Amino acid sequence: MSATDVTVLRLERTFDAPAHAVFDAWTNPEVLKRWWSVDPTWSTTVAEVDLRDGGSYRLSMKGPDEDAPHAVRGRYLRVAPPELLEYTWAWEQGDGQLGPESTVTVRFLTEGERTRVTIEHSGLTSPESRDRHGEGWAGCMTSLERLFEQGD
Repeated sequence: MSATDVTVLRLERTFDAPAHAVFDAWTNPEVLKRWWSVDPTWSTTVAEVDLRDGGSYRLSMKGPDEDAPHAVRGRYLRVAPPELLEYTWAWEQGDGQLGPESTVTVRFLTEGERTRVTIEHSGLTSPESRDRHGEGWAGCMTSLERLFEQGD
């Protein structure tokens, strides 16, 4: 994980799976429900995906000791399977409103039988927000890695 400036997060991870499978894991609601969480003790409670330029998505995860899920939603800006996803990102607030909007760009780079995923999350509001998102993304990447290690 590195920061190119105070409001941009960059994370990279390589998976033992072909790009089409990693892209599918990122965009298929049934597969998302099996990995999109920051920790193995958390669950994905919602995975809604309208996978097209201009389409929307909504994801939520919940910890075992949490009363309410953490939900994020946005719209797809660019969908280019299996190489690229770009979408807006805004956390749902307790009052039903959306928090500040940022942008996530995910690149899926083929390296033989493996796929290198790079995430660039830009437009974050502060270094603290960048760091919190970095921890969350790192946890999600570990969860995705576990999914492929299990052979799913």
